[in-house]
Amino acid sequence: MSSIVVLVGNPQPASRTRLVAEELARQLAARGGAEVEVEATIDLADVAGSLFRFPDLVVDALLERVARADVLVVASPTYKATYTGLLKAFLDRYGSHGLAGVTAVPLLTIGGPGHALAVEHGLRPLLVELGASTPTRGLAFPAGETERREEIVSAFLETEWSRLAPALGAPAEPVRAG
Repeated sequence: MSSIVVLVGNPQPASRTRLVAEELARQLAARGGAEVEVEATIDLADVAGSLFRFPDLVVDALLERVARADVLVVASPTYKATYTGLLKAFLDRYGSHGLAGVTAVPLLTIGGPGHALAVEHGLRPLLVELGASTPTRGLAFPAGETERREEIVSAFLETEWSRLAPALGAPAEPVRAG
């Protein structure tokens, strides 16, 4: 069975960004018959104090989990028209092909429409540089719409599912509960 890992780079623990990322993972799993990693979401706010310690056993274990994922949801709030330094510090620990074999879905929570392209111009190129496959457009999620996350994520997946299904070994048509 395919695995989905959620990586959240918000400096605030249990953030709106995390809620959206977990909703995306939940819907991916439901559509593709996959399972979201049992160990729970990797919320980088929980390990922020360890990101610049080399080596660090906890951070190293998280890096291994991320690199083993079939599908990786990479989420951050938009900071200075791109992703957070917290997320960058974590991802900088990989070599140039450290995420080879991983299908990544970039997700940024945005404050307004002016940041909508940040996911494509900032986060996606970073993931590609690390060797991840990013077959879909990124999801620029309006932070003020968190309560509508189920609906907005569903609409995103309606348009992007056929490109994500192969990473989960799923048919291009989603599995629907009966």
